[in-house]
Amino acid sequence: MNDRRILRLSGADARSFLQGLVTNNVDRLDDGLVYAALLTPQGKYLADFFLAADGEAVLLDVEASLAEGLLKRLNMYRLRADVQVELADLQVKRGTGPAPEGALADPRHAAMGWRLYGAEGGDDGSDWDAVRVAHCIPETSVELGPESYILEAGFEALNGVDFRKGCYVGQEVTARMKHKTELRKGFRTVEVEGTAPVGTEITSGGKPVGTLFTQSGGKGIAYLRFDRAKEGMLAGEARVIWQV
Repeated sequence: MNDRRILRLSGADARSFLQGLVTNNVDRLDDGLVYAALLTPQGKYLADFFLAADGEAVLLDVEASLAEGLLKRLNMYRLRADVQVELADLQVKRGTGPAPEGALADPRHAAMGWRLYGAEGGDDGSDWDAVRVAHCIPETSVELGPESYILEAGFEALNGVDFRKGCYVGQEVTARMKHKTELRKGFRTVEVEGTAPVGTEITSGGKPVGTLFTQSGGKGIAYLRFDRAKEGMLAGEARVIWQV
């Protein structure tokens, strides 16, 4: 998987440093992989990643295009904490078949299989788009971007946010969306008759309804305004159907 980079956070404060920044509970590292995100103070998405224990250090598995920016931002937050953040010379291998020794289960969904960190990357040839679409799992830089809110992106169902862990960057906005409002937008798996480029606007009766993203096997991941998501939705020439 050449599209991933691994950061290593070491030092006495590595875990407590992350605990005050990311959306999930870092104390769960001893139980396996932790899926989490870093948000802006306004609660918007900056990056999502996996955290894995590496002795007393922590490995952070992130999409390659976000790695340098995330490294800089983590160092900006570091201040006087005893934590060092650096790019690690490691790769990640993943698959959905039998897990090799040392592999860790993907915490988002059992269908996403396992991840293994070491000198060799790659995967077992699984149809990842099909798995993601079937279970509505958004992907970095495809469905997830700077305007994303993690609750609209389904992070609660994907085990990517903890509402009991305490403060983190963007926590106030995320908690307010959870407890004080009803989500009016979000990602859903839809049926698609035909095909459309990723990012095609979905309309109904000439009004914008949302956006169609990854498609596989007659289904797709769509970002929808729920109050407008009715019959007659189109993404270009493709027909979009959402079963509420």
